[in-house]
Amino acid sequence: HYSGLEEAVFRNIQACKELAQTTRTAYGPNGMNKMVINHLEKLFVTNDAATILRELEVQHPAAKMLVMASHMQEQEVGDGTNFVLVFAGVLLELAEDLLRMGLSVSEASYIVIEGYEKACKKALEILPDLVCCSAKNLRDVEEVASLLHTSVMSKQYGNEHFLTKLIAQACVSVVPDSGHFNVDNIRVCKIVGAGISASSVLHGMVFKKETEGDVTSVKDAKIAVYSCPFDVMITETKGTVLIKNAEELMNFSKGEENLMDLQVKAIADSGANVVVTGGKVADMALHYANKYNLMLVRLNSKWDLRRLCKTVGATALPRLTPPTLEEMGHCDSVYLSEVGDTQVVVFKHEKEDGAISTILIRGSTDNLMDDIERAVDDGVNTFKVLTRDKRFVPGGGATEIELAKQITSYGETCPGLDQYAIKKFAEAFEAIPRALAENSGVKANEVISKLYAVHQEGNKNVGFDIEAEAAAVKDMLEAGVLDTYLGKSWGIKLATNAAVTVLRVDQIIMAKPAGGPKPPSGKKDWDEDQND
Repeated sequence: HYSGLEEAVFRNIQACKELAQTTRTAYGPNGMNKMVINHLEKLFVTNDAATILRELEVQHPAAKMLVMASHMQEQEVGDGTNFVLVFAGVLLELAEDLLRMGLSVSEASYIVIEGYEKACKKALEILPDLVCCSAKNLRDVEEVASLLHTSVMSKQYGNEHFLTKLIAQACVSVVPDSGHFNVDNIRVCKIVGAGISASSVLHGMVFKKETEGDVTSVKDAKIAVYSCPFDVMITETKGTVLIKNAEELMNFSKGEENLMDLQVKAIADSGANVVVTGGKVADMALHYANKYNLMLVRLNSKWDLRRLCKTVGATALPRLTPPTLEEMGHCDSVYLSEVGDTQVVVFKHEKEDGAISTILIRGSTDNLMDDIERAVDDGVNTFKVLTRDKRFVPGGGATEIELAKQITSYGETCPGLDQYAIKKFAEAFEAIPRALAENSGVKANEVISKLYAVHQEGNKNVGFDIEAEAAAVKDMLEAGVLDTYLGKSWGIKLATNAAVTVLRVDQIIMAKPAGGPKPPSGKKDWDEDQND
């Protein structure tokens, strides 16, 4: 029998196990999709753990620790969130077996935590020896596409060859000479219709908008960007105009027209032939823009305005003043196009090396395109990781089985009780090939015993073959199934930290008023003298 505090530890572990089980069946290319309906009743159909966790409202404080660890992985690496969850969940599941072995829970927790931390340190020492290859040239589209296969394959199995080509083209075209790659420089525009194979890459930006005026296409565009409405400037203070007769009224409106005419003419005379505004466009201003052959585009989002400024090299002006040459942006062509039945405005650079690239995604439903967008995000994040560290470790459970084998041997050499925790840590790595096998409908125990047998012979790169009918293994380096070294090392670190933090907790204290009946409100004037 356990005391109330000791039971709390097991309840925490149980909550974390249930959360990890949710995403475990979504692991790998053959993972099942989840239908998540969030608090706004928006439907998500995906097997992306980061999205599932973002839309779930996890209430249990211990389970929130795992969610925070996977969010951290998402921020740090941009991929591998499911690995963190599955691995942390299994670490806690195996810790529960050790805690129930007979020692007091607080004593056993201390031993398990110490063993896990030693094993994590050892795993991170072994990991550099498991590196099987490195990226050579990040400006070669073919090479980059082959390296992004694994991260895209886990979300879009079957479409990875086509999508990685698009992502590689987009990434290589915007990577600067300094090598500091920014994920925001790859934009995604989703348009319903056609199929995935109709998706394409554009160097520049695409907006789902229509042009405001009559001009719909401009070559060699000089772009003036305004963050204010395209309208007559309103004075800071209110002014009252006293009009005595009809003639004065006519002159007043004529003065406003002349003023607008002069403003638009000044913009046209400065050499600008495209005007982008962040506010509303007045009818009169539109009339004069058409008169001087200016193309007008209205963007409601200030973020879009900023990105466009970055793409074309313009400065957003706060007032309708004619732009100088330095403030104007340049672009090879701006034109209104129709994709499917959706009107889009395209700001296109003919040169390969622009500041921003857009991947135009086509698909039959919004849910499908959202899922492709998540796969694109993972691919782009993997490219960013490669600009920081070009090393790869074999995927498909090969790295995990090799770590499990070596950490078990290390556990044998450790005296003291923490050797049990170290061996359990090694056993936890088996969960990754096990999840891949179970989700592919193959006997997991058979796969794991085959992997151990091959790894004992010294074949470090052999992992589970998903495409085979039965339990089969193959060389992951030859198959091109590779995980980033950084993603794996951060995943192990964060999962261990999350599991250890949950094991350190023996009590959850909620700072909320306790339930039960409300205290009586009492009489209002209780301190008044009764005799008065």
